[in-house]
Amino acid sequence: MTALPSPIGSTLCRTAFGWVGIAWSGRGLVALTLPRPTEAETLLHLPPAAEPPPAPPAGLDIAALCAKLVRYFRGEEVTFDEPLDPTIGTDFQRRVWAATRAIPRGETRTYGDIARQIGVPGAARAVGQAMARNPWPIIVPCHRVVGHGGRLTGFGGGLDLKRRMLGLESADPRPRARSHTPEAQSAPKRG
Repeated sequence: MTALPSPIGSTLCRTAFGWVGIAWSGRGLVALTLPRPTEAETLLHLPPAAEPPPAPPAGLDIAALCAKLVRYFRGEEVTFDEPLDPTIGTDFQRRVWAATRAIPRGETRTYGDIARQIGVPGAARAVGQAMARNPWPIIVPCHRVVGHGGRLTGFGGGLDLKRRMLGLESADPRPRARSHTPEAQSAPKRG
């Protein structure tokens, strides 16, 4: 993985699920933490910040992102379209993260689905490793990636948090069927 850019700015945001940390460079978001119970614990999961912090790039409004995170953890639907620092990760990881970021709210995909989507069938385990290194959980919604058959597997915040986040989004952990039967077409869309 590429070394983190420098300088980095950071802040904390209090949500209904706990404290979320946000870190950025002049090119985009560098890190976002999952909710933690205390400010101190959240700071441990962020890279060190510079003083003074760098100005965020165009399209990254830190106060607006904080407000979106608060709304997200209240169960409201929000769109996270903030720029991510493009220098983070390998080419493979960036492809996995882009495919994961495109999973709609209320839907899930398997690690194998993501591997096939990025053109590397059989790389489900490598997709899982990329998910484990995802520096932007929530924005790159790795909680929407599940094991075969909808099994909840590996998540940095624990399976209870993964289950709670999917519940916030009214997501069924079973990957969305891609059927063309009349029943599937008439079924109401969740989320």
